[in-house]
Amino acid sequence: MNHELSTSVQYLKGVGPQRAALLDRLGIKTARDALFYLPCRYEDRSASQKIVRLKYEEMNAVSGRVVSAEVITPNPRRPRLRIFELVVTDGSGMLKAKWFNQHYLKKIFKPGQDVALYGMVKHNYRGAGFEMLNPEYEILEPDDTDADQIHTGRIVPIYRCTEGLSQKQLRNIMHTVVRSFAASVQETVPAEIIAAHALPALYESLLNVHFPPSTLAPDELNRGTSPWHRRLAFDELFIFQLGLAAIKNGETLQKGISFLPDGSLSDRLRSSLPYTLTGAQERVLEDILKDMRCPAPMNRLIQGDVGSGKTIVALLSMVAAVESGYQAALMAPTELLAEQHYINIHKMVKTLGLTIHLLTGSKTKKKRDLDALATGEADIIIGTHALIQEGVSFRKLGLIVIDEQHRFGVMQRATLRKKGTNPDTLIMTATPIPRTLALTLYGDLDYSVIDELPPDRSPIITRHFSEKQKDTIYRLIEEEIQKGRQVYVVYPVIEESEKSNLKDAITGMEAFRARFPHLSVGLIHGRMKPAEREELMRAFTAGSVQILVATTVIEVGVDVPNASLMVIIHAERFGLAQLHQLRGRVGRGSSQSQCVLLSYSLNDDAKKRLGVMVATTDGFRIAEEDLTIRGPGEMLGTKQSGLPDLRVANIVRDAKLLEAARKEAFALIGTDPSLDLYPRLRRALEDFWGNRLEVFKTA
Repeated sequence: MNHELSTSVQYLKGVGPQRAALLDRLGIKTARDALFYLPCRYEDRSASQKIVRLKYEEMNAVSGRVVSAEVITPNPRRPRLRIFELVVTDGSGMLKAKWFNQHYLKKIFKPGQDVALYGMVKHNYRGAGFEMLNPEYEILEPDDTDADQIHTGRIVPIYRCTEGLSQKQLRNIMHTVVRSFAASVQETVPAEIIAAHALPALYESLLNVHFPPSTLAPDELNRGTSPWHRRLAFDELFIFQLGLAAIKNGETLQKGISFLPDGSLSDRLRSSLPYTLTGAQERVLEDILKDMRCPAPMNRLIQGDVGSGKTIVALLSMVAAVESGYQAALMAPTELLAEQHYINIHKMVKTLGLTIHLLTGSKTKKKRDLDALATGEADIIIGTHALIQEGVSFRKLGLIVIDEQHRFGVMQRATLRKKGTNPDTLIMTATPIPRTLALTLYGDLDYSVIDELPPDRSPIITRHFSEKQKDTIYRLIEEEIQKGRQVYVVYPVIEESEKSNLKDAITGMEAFRARFPHLSVGLIHGRMKPAEREELMRAFTAGSVQILVATTVIEVGVDVPNASLMVIIHAERFGLAQLHQLRGRVGRGSSQSQCVLLSYSLNDDAKKRLGVMVATTDGFRIAEEDLTIRGPGEMLGTKQSGLPDLRVANIVRDAKLLEAARKEAFALIGTDPSLDLYPRLRRALEDFWGNRLEVFKTA
């Protein structure tokens, strides 16, 4: 990094320690941080309007000469209320500008000065004419050009501010930074790549993205599609994809395991199944087995919508590892999901003579499980993050399966891999991911998609009700129970709280027991002991509990084919991905299932989300809509995933740039894996990724 750019903002003109602390809240610590803190939008203040043509209740820019500049006390009874009043003329009319309790402005403005003002035009309440309250201002010097103006007379950048720092103060600081440091930023992306995509120079882009010329349409700037925005976004996406390419290349060069399964256990497992695999499952399984036979470590992501049958594909992969003389581990994000996997998989493999163990944080008497892992007695181990803790060792770990990867960070994934000697890694997610997001989150992985549901599954009917329609919901519940079916009712919180007015699961359970005294109503939530949850889920699976009141602990993994109705209370409080996951708990049998979304209050975003849920059960379409509604920042969750933050690029808006940057990055790493020909680019890569690349470095 250029040392000038690492200058603390505290030492820049107009900053100092107090403002530096405020800038720190915005993530701005150095000159470089400031340069890449881009405007959130732009206002066109380039066209100065004649005063006589001004219209009330409109934002306008005017310029003229100061006629008078006085501090007045409009009400003698309130001597502390002092107004600085500026009268300006442009020859076509007069305009008053007023600032309350800012009498220091008397020292700034003098009659005869030329000034530019920008603000909301109001009626002069003491008579005819126009006035502006607290407008932005700029004093014009005789030799000023448009480029010298910062706050008026041009397209003006608007930044996200923080309390204590005004828009004008921040804009002045940014102007100083851009003028002083933009030329110090060195080009790092190879010139031939920039030329191939007809992108402007980096210096030009930084200059114009902060203080653009008035020749460009403001809407192009506001959309973030100007040539300068595109250049900065490309650089960020390129360096991001370069890191993913380096990770993938490093893993490819490592020596892994060449599995040689004989198919004996897999054939027995297949013959015991009450169904045959779908074409999509067979295709994905073949992808996995092909990877497992190769000497390089497998790193494959299986995407599959809720109910598409990822678990059996993962189990057949684990059995293939065991056939080859290795152990397999499955890591799940919650104890409930780990327990569910253990119960389901144990049933399927017990006839094969395999030994399976469960390891979770709350499980007592773990010594036997740990010994079984270390000695190799355990063929398959299922657990939570407890698997990556110190003291857990495997005799011969060959395959790792990670369920719901978005719940685990990159570092956790790497830590589990260190428990073996470059074991193969298989990642499953039931969260459908748009392609642009997948290329960002999982750019170092190979993909397989199970895009086919089992033939006996009927699409789930989803309906949206308001609180006035509760009786209809009660009737639906009664009808399903009379058919011999079961019902989930999901609440957003466990118990009542003074901090929120949300309906809670404990009160809900009591209400359902009062409403349906002839039925068995159970309650499950995250604070219960694992043994209690397991016992209750066993009762629900067996049919002795008919209505299960729950929190989102049932979001993933719970599989009860007889449950045909899902009621989600306060559906407006859940995100699209979570609603889709919850809905996936029903529709797992052959009977027609329904999902009821009960809302209590709706803003525009909530209306969109619930509308999408009613309109489609296609997880990938839902994911695209979710990305559009929530934006990439929230969905990426980079802090949790362990990936660097994207500050400039927007993967929805910049989807084509992402594809182009990925292609260039992977091609460059393919020809120059260590970036020996591009030392400056290598340093930029290390600065951007920090120690995240260390985990993947080969010995």
